[in-house]
Amino acid sequence: MKLKNIALIGLVLTVMLTALAGCSGAKSGSGKGGNTLVIGIDDKFAPMGFRDEKNEIVGFDIDYAKAAAEKMGMEVTFQPIDWSSKESELNSGRIDLIWNGYTITEERKGKVLFTKPYLKNSQVIVTLADSPISKISDLAGKAVGLQSLSSAADALNADPIKSEIKTVTEFPDNVLALSDLKTKRLDAVVIDEVVARYYMAQEEGAFKILDESLAPEEYGIGVKKGNEELLNKLQQALDELNQDGTATQISEKWFGEDKVLK
Repeated sequence: MKLKNIALIGLVLTVMLTALAGCSGAKSGSGKGGNTLVIGIDDKFAPMGFRDEKNEIVGFDIDYAKAAAEKMGMEVTFQPIDWSSKESELNSGRIDLIWNGYTITEERKGKVLFTKPYLKNSQVIVTLADSPISKISDLAGKAVGLQSLSSAADALNADPIKSEIKTVTEFPDNVLALSDLKTKRLDAVVIDEVVARYYMAQEEGAFKILDESLAPEEYGIGVKKGNEELLNKLQQALDELNQDGTATQISEKWFGEDKVLK
């Protein structure tokens, strides 16, 4: 009789502990984690998103994202990623948004949802200031560098000059490409205009931008396919930032003028 009672008590305790564990698990899966946007960035893409001298992530897109998240009543975390794997990072759920000078293209529209464009850009050609290269056709027979799997590659591939270029070297980021240009291992770099002008301001007299550009483009924010709810909530926040002047203030801070598309 005692053995049966002990077995019964043991069974009751097991059921109670299982129930408590289930309740505990339900609580741990809610809260702050569901209210935080994880944003994938290239942390060497100045002035959009990069590390300053204190190794803190700063930039136009960083301030813009923080302001949008505040409007959405959410917190934000910036996750440096391999830019060549950005869509995979988004679709796997490791990040919620691609937001760092992310150019809208037809190919990318097939992979992600985009907000409305918020900034205009173009792909330009940067050379050393004393380079004899002055126009796109001068790239024939030259060594050119660009960021891997970027819209710079798309722009160059779409131009007839591509077939005449001696070599095209792809780099993980623009900083490495510009470094090779400075040491003359490259003759030119194809790069976003906003990035090029930032580095030209940092190193006055080192570089020049050709008058001819390869392709005009626009930046947008990438959201995972099927997540229209997040897309709409984010777009509403961006619209509010435009209306109340916050977007203009952030643009003037980083570019010295209002470059945000309204």
